[in-house]
Amino acid sequence: MSERILIVDDDEALRDSLGMFLAAEGFDVILADGAVKALELLEAAPVDLVLCDLRMPGTDGLELLPQIHMRLPGVTVLMMSAYGSADLAIEAMQRGAYDYLAKPFQPSEVLLAIRKARERERLRRANALLQRDVDRVVGARPIVAASEAMIRVLELVERAAEYKATILLTGESGTGKEVLARALHAQSGRRNESFVALNCGAIPEALLESELFGHSKGAFTGADRARRGLFVEASGGTLFLDEVGEMPLALQVKLLRVLQEEEVRPVGETKARKVDVRVLAATARNLQQEVAEGRFREDLFYRLNVLHIEVPALRDRREDIPLLVDHFVEQSGRDLGKPIRGVADDALARLTSYAWPGNVRELENVIERAVILVDSDRITLRELPRTVTDSKTQGDSPEPGNLCLKRARRKFEADHILRALEATDGNRTHAARLLEISHRALLYKIKEYGLREREG
Repeated sequence: MSERILIVDDDEALRDSLGMFLAAEGFDVILADGAVKALELLEAAPVDLVLCDLRMPGTDGLELLPQIHMRLPGVTVLMMSAYGSADLAIEAMQRGAYDYLAKPFQPSEVLLAIRKARERERLRRANALLQRDVDRVVGARPIVAASEAMIRVLELVERAAEYKATILLTGESGTGKEVLARALHAQSGRRNESFVALNCGAIPEALLESELFGHSKGAFTGADRARRGLFVEASGGTLFLDEVGEMPLALQVKLLRVLQEEEVRPVGETKARKVDVRVLAATARNLQQEVAEGRFREDLFYRLNVLHIEVPALRDRREDIPLLVDHFVEQSGRDLGKPIRGVADDALARLTSYAWPGNVRELENVIERAVILVDSDRITLRELPRTVTDSKTQGDSPEPGNLCLKRARRKFEADHILRALEATDGNRTHAARLLEISHRALLYKIKEYGLREREG
């Protein structure tokens, strides 16, 4: 992405020569001869870095610094001055400058200072991501892959993560498409950069273009200041377009152009900006049908659908339900300060047989409600909503003789252990790590389930 730099200096010769040097280095440079012009330019369009002279007629650099940060919080500012002193440098940095350059300087010194500032910003953003809860990386819900359907999905995620190709995630609402999008980002080389998500169906059509591409000051009524837009915010990282099927046709054309040209033009501006964004899209709609009925552009569909990942509904991966239940019970118990040991067998059987039209999101809400209502250390049928307890068993019903929950749990656990051993070529230490249990616990379970002869 071409970074935009504002140079503020009343020395025309220095301002122009420095501007030409940085432009030749690939930066998008704008120039101001003083504070008034600088503030006008900042109102019209955001910048990535400011090079500002300390001593200028009227409002000097030290007075201008807080006004710059008021308009663009967090923007990097490098101060320049021929009146170099340690006290001035300290004061400038106390007021928010990143560095101080004493005039006269070589252009290479400025370039080095910019590179240092860029690296500082990259580390700051990476540290901010690392400080978030680990769940933030892959979403609020876990990724459970006991079922063959989800294992295949996660294998696709792992293989596709490192590539920049656009990916279309499809599936019913609540299946965890955003969770998988976050996993794709977290496993990619962009993991230390921003993950930006937008629900295309939640933004009014009149504002969606500005939200995506940004706008200049005065571009439309109410645009009292410039806005970067989410493509610029996500540059270097990942932009997740949820419910992309809700996007208006007129905007689909502009999105297609951005994906093809890798540049955006904010509303009200004539100049485009290069962006480096990995785009992931998701929808609960059948986009091929939408294309056939004229509600979605065919060329955009093929541009988004470079790789298609279909996320299965929860009713189609029932093996995952007990693990999801365990996770949500632990999570809600911790969040609500209620130590819950688990779920009664009959309640778990009902949870497993329910159709879950709202998928994983509905299951999470049901468990949170149950944890709030329960008076003991175990969730029972009494705490489950009637929609769950009164529903008929969905899908293929097991034979009455095969309904023993303990037997089903043992079979599931044994199969899961075998899968871990196969994945690690029989290495029990590595398998224990995959299963997130101790080596001793794994040896005990191998003996308990008689798995010794089946390892190889």
